[in-house]
Amino acid sequence: MDWFFQQLINGLALGSIYALIALGYTMVYGVLRFINFAHSDVLMLGAYAAFFIAPAIQPLLPLPSVTGAMIVTLLVALICAGIGILIEFLAYRPLRSRPRLTVLITAIGVSLFIEFTGQHKAVFGADTKPFPNLLPATDFHLSTLVISSNDLVVVFVTILLLAGLWFTVQHTRVGTAMRAVSFNQQAAALMGVNINRIISFTFGLGSALAAVAGILYALKAPGIEPLMGVQPGIRAFIAAVLGGIGNLPGAALGGLLLGLLETFAGGISGLSSYRDGIAFAILILILLFKPTGLLGKATVEKV
Repeated sequence: MDWFFQQLINGLALGSIYALIALGYTMVYGVLRFINFAHSDVLMLGAYAAFFIAPAIQPLLPLPSVTGAMIVTLLVALICAGIGILIEFLAYRPLRSRPRLTVLITAIGVSLFIEFTGQHKAVFGADTKPFPNLLPATDFHLSTLVISSNDLVVVFVTILLLAGLWFTVQHTRVGTAMRAVSFNQQAAALMGVNINRIISFTFGLGSALAAVAGILYALKAPGIEPLMGVQPGIRAFIAAVLGGIGNLPGAALGGLLLGLLETFAGGISGLSSYRDGIAFAILILILLFKPTGLLGKATVEKV
């Protein structure tokens, strides 16, 4: 039982990070019906932004500290929100009337551009860099269980952001506009909704979530490098499909389930070597037996 609860704790922390990234995927898909594969690279940019900002504010706010970590996270979220809006404006907006396959290929191209630009020695370099310690880390011992304070922060921040995002989408004017654009862009425009502004806001909000996820992921990772967003990004995409892409609670549920499955598989002798393949096996099974995901609903599209 101790092993079970320990894996449960570790899986919830990992799944919370997947859930945060998946929320960004599912928000963009819900509004524009395409996958922004550059989303995972915004996570990497968020980690690097924190890497450079943390030493800059060190003279003003000593780190590690809760206040310092909050300031760094806020600044990084604002920077990445701007990056997300810029990506949408330069890469996706000119192709909005084109076939979805064109936009999908462009998203892959943007992702590769960011990754390989980041590996250039004049930018970040390809070597792994140690991430600064933003929060005071403490391990809590309950019998044989070990609970890291960073894991508690990850779970708490994910719950807080998910609640805030749900409130924004369901109970604010901009959230109502987002749902209207998702349902029918032409009708929303006729009702006075600024389509460009709503789509930019969606990209900015999703990129801010990716930035927070990048910091939380970097706190648990041994270091950061320009390709650090690839693996968690793929898993978060699978989590979004698992929960029902376009569905916010579904993305969170899918992230938590995938994190738990990976963690439990990694702790079982004989299955640990297949841990990376579990995510892709889940994707195949979901696409075969329930393509709409766990909380998704089947819709009919007129041709």
